[in-house]
Amino acid sequence: MFEDKTLICKECGAEFVFTAGEQEFYQSKGFVNEPQRCKTCRDARKNASRGEREMHTAVCAACGGEAKVPFQPRDDRPVYCSECFAKMKEEA
Repeated sequence: MFEDKTLICKECGAEFVFTAGEQEFYQSKGFVNEPQRCKTCRDARKNASRGEREMHTAVCAACGGEAKVPFQPRDDRPVYCSECFAKMKEEA
């Protein structure tokens, strides 16, 4: 039903493939227009509108190491570094 199409990015001018799977996804979501930007330009556009994320430093409640988190830590809630947080998630 769908076939891969080669499109030209209106942002950078590079060719990119609009795959049959992507076309099927677009149709299932009710999108009628083909993408006009390649994945790299779409991602850059999304990230530009978000702005820079402010990171805060905290002490990991499990190992005592430094943890960088995207929220203001509070004294009444434990904060974990990435490694300890992943270990806790695996155990749950």
